[in-house]
Amino acid sequence: MNRNELRKSDINLMVIFEALIQEQNVTRVAEKLHLGQPTVSTALARLRKEFGDPLFVRIGHRMEPTRRAEEIFRHLSPALDSLATALSHAYQFDPLQSRLTFKIGLSDDVEFALLPRFLQALRTEAPHVIVIIQHADYWRIPDLLASGEITVGITETRELPANAKRKLLRRIEPRILRADNSDTPLTLDEFCARPHVQVSYTANVHGIVDEYLASIGRERRVVLSIPQFSSLPAALKGTDLLASCPDYAAKALLEWGNLRDEPCPFAVSTMELSMVWLSLTDNDPAERWLRTRLEQYMGNLSTSGAP
Repeated sequence: MNRNELRKSDINLMVIFEALIQEQNVTRVAEKLHLGQPTVSTALARLRKEFGDPLFVRIGHRMEPTRRAEEIFRHLSPALDSLATALSHAYQFDPLQSRLTFKIGLSDDVEFALLPRFLQALRTEAPHVIVIIQHADYWRIPDLLASGEITVGITETRELPANAKRKLLRRIEPRILRADNSDTPLTLDEFCARPHVQVSYTANVHGIVDEYLASIGRERRVVLSIPQFSSLPAALKGTDLLASCPDYAAKALLEWGNLRDEPCPFAVSTMELSMVWLSLTDNDPAERWLRTRLEQYMGNLSTSGAP
């Protein structure tokens, strides 16, 4: 291969090209890369000239890649991964001076209950970095990691890409929240008879609790679905509603007052909260530092070393 060809290329153009392949929309690419839309349009024009091909054809709101663009991407994507890995070994990360942007995916319960402590520490340890939080339930993690919208995610994890790594942060104990005046623990019958609130980003009225109940031939009655855990104190206040949530979210919500929590009145399997990332960022100094801090401030297991 003639290395002199590399002198003719701008690596920033290749990064924009990769983002265009993934997003197929100039506006979304500009937002993803924190660039102005005219900058992305200018880069596309330069790419078309460099490769002698339209590369993308507008179809409605999408920029559909040509066959030539797809062929280029097959070779370019692994090359960019290798380059990013190589460059990561060439610098030392200084959190106190860094102005990097970190992109983190969190489920709503983690964002509400565990993020504040991490951010408080970050303001002291790395006051100039930028943190972008994306909503990332377990079904979105693979796509968000693959697209580069996040570099690390924390949520309950299930199926992951083959090139993903996972580290357990804590085991989850489900808790039941209530705001009524009774001090008597819930029985299974009362739990099933009372109305429930389901916290669901996708406006679902069924959750993991319903799966456990179905396994013992019981069911509950969900009368309200809300998208965020932070809305639960207001939703439960002055009602007989019940809500299920992870133990760390329940602890954070109890600080708001007028709530109390108790264990589920039926057996549940242990769930796990994990941190996941792609292997290509495994040795990046900044990402390793970030993962170490996320584990420190969001985990509750003994830590034997940096992830």
